Amino acid sequence: MPGLRPITDPAVRAVFEAYPPPIRKKLLRLRRLICETAAAHGLLEGLQESLKWGEPSYLAKGGSAVRIDWKPKTPDRYAMYFQCQTSLVPTFREIHGEAFDFEGKRAIVFRRAQRVPVRPLKHCISLALRYHRLKHLPLLGA
Repeated sequence: MPGLRPITDPAVRAVFEAYPPPIRKKLLRLRRLICETAAAHGLLEGLQESLKWGEPSYLAKGGSAVRIDWKPKTPDRYAMYFQCQTSLVPTFREIHGEAFDFEGKRAIVFRRAQRVPVRPLKHCISLALRYHRLKHLPLLGA
């Protein structure tokens, strides 16, 4: 699959392995979308995968971190997190408000049974991975 690469960090791998299998599958799909989007913008080679606050985190040079996670206290939802000090989530809300549920200025939230809207999500990921190059543009150049 173009853009998909193996998880090489043992700590990141352990976090994915600790998720319940149905959630792990959904989070691995989000990871794949992040990698595919990075590859489409020539950012995959420099994409850093690590843990931030115990959550899988993805950062490209010139971008803002994208994290993904599931919490046992909210078992029917999982999320993609963004830096709340950026204009990312407010921009996503303006551009793709009908496609997603949001949590404040920090996350796009998915329900376990929900079908993920791939095209708008890849657009959001793209803006995050290139954020510092776009932050001066209205609606991040979208």
